Amino acid sequence: MIDIIHELEWRGLLADCTDLDELQKRLSAGPVTLYCGFDPTADSLHVGNLVPLLALRRFQLAGHRPIALAGGATGLIGDPSGKSAERNLLTHEILQANIQGVSSQLSRFLDFEKTENPALLLNNADWTAPVSFLDFLRDTGKHFSINMMVQKESVKSRMEDRASGISYTEFSYMLLQAFDFQVLQKDHNCDLQIGGSDQWGNITAGIDLCRKKNARPAFGLTLPLITNADGSKFGKSVDGAVWLDPARTSPYRFYQFWINTDDRDVIKFLKFFTFLDRDQIAELEKLHEENPGRREAHRRLALEMTTLIHGEAAAEESIKASQILFGGGLEGITESIFREIAGEVPTCKVQKSEFEGDGRSMVDLLVDAGLCPSKGQARKDIQAGGIYLNNIRVTDPAAAVASSDLLFDKFLLLRKGKKNYVVVSVE
Repeated sequence: MIDIIHELEWRGLLADCTDLDELQKRLSAGPVTLYCGFDPTADSLHVGNLVPLLALRRFQLAGHRPIALAGGATGLIGDPSGKSAERNLLTHEILQANIQGVSSQLSRFLDFEKTENPALLLNNADWTAPVSFLDFLRDTGKHFSINMMVQKESVKSRMEDRASGISYTEFSYMLLQAFDFQVLQKDHNCDLQIGGSDQWGNITAGIDLCRKKNARPAFGLTLPLITNADGSKFGKSVDGAVWLDPARTSPYRFYQFWINTDDRDVIKFLKFFTFLDRDQIAELEKLHEENPGRREAHRRLALEMTTLIHGEAAAEESIKASQILFGGGLEGITESIFREIAGEVPTCKVQKSEFEGDGRSMVDLLVDAGLCPSKGQARKDIQAGGIYLNNIRVTDPAAAVASSDLLFDKFLLLRKGKKNYVVVSVE
C-alpha cells in the first residue's frame, strides 16, 4: 500500500493534521474511509476545487475508500470560511441544478466500480433534510459551546468586522458540517475528513462531535490553499474563474491557463495537480532549470491537466490550436477550435462578395486588416517572405485571395512575421 502521508508531504499537499502520528498508524493498519465535501455554489467545479478532489483520488489509488460529498444541505446555507461577506442564498431550484452538474464531475475523478475500495458519491441533504429544527438543536446543537465556535477563524474574522458581521444562518454552518462527519462515521465507517486549510475549524468541530456522539476518534487533514508566486489568487484567468465544465471554460482556454503558469510555479503545480511520479517530475524540473524558454514543464502540465479533465482528444486539439499561433498547419482543425483561436487575436470583417470572381488582392487585404500601413509596404513584406495566408507563406505580391481560400467558408488567418495575426471574418 502506498504511504499516502509521505506522498502528500513530498508533493507539498499536507498543510496540517489533527494528530499526524496517530493518523499514520491508522492508515498503516489498513484501508481508511475518508471524505471531502463540495458545496454546489455553481453548476460546475473550478480548478480551485482540484486539490481536495485529486487528493481523494490519491487516497483511493493508495488503497483507501473515498467519499465525495455533494452539499445539498450545506449549499443552502453557505460556508463563511474564507469569505469576508455574507453569501447570497441559492434557491432550491438552482441548488438542484448545481448538484447535478457538480455530481457528474465528481464521478469522473473516482472509481466507483473497484472491488476492494469503491468510491461513494453522497448528498448530505439525504440525512439532514429529514431532521427537524428542534431535533437538530437537541441532538447536535447541545454539544457545541458558543465560546468555542466564536474562536474558530471562519467565525472570528467575520465577527471582528462590524460592517458585515455574520448571520445566524452562516454561523450555524459549522454544526451542519460537523453533523455530516458524525453521520458518515456512524453509517459509513468514515474516520477522516480532508479539506482546504480554511476548513480547519469546521473539521475539528466534526471531530469533537464524533467523539461525543459516536465515542470513537476521528481525524482531520487539511491541504494548502493555492496562491500564485506573484501572490494572486490561483484559478483565475483574464476571463474569470477557470471551470471544469467545457461549456464554461473551453478545453483550449483550459489548456492555455496551464501553459501560462508562472515559471516559478510550474514544478510546484506538477506536484500539486498531476499524477506524475517523482522521477518524471525531477526530469521536468531539470529540463526547466536548464532551459526554461523551451517550456517543457509547462507543456507537460497543460497536457496532463487537459487530458485529465477533458480527455485525450480535447487535449490534442488544444495542443494543435496552440501550435497554430506559432505557425503550425491548419490541417484537421475544427471550426470550434478555430473560433477559440479567433478570440485570441484581432479580427476584421470583410464582405464575402469581395472574394468572388478574380478574388481580393492580398495587398489590399493586408492594408484593410491593419497588418501593413500601406500597399507599398505590403508588397515589400510579401517579397521579403514575411506574409502568410492560413499559415502558408505568400510569395507573389500580385496574389489574390479567393473564396476557395476561406476556412469553413467564413474565415481567413493572416500573419505577418512570427507573431502578428489577424483573423478575417467573412460576412
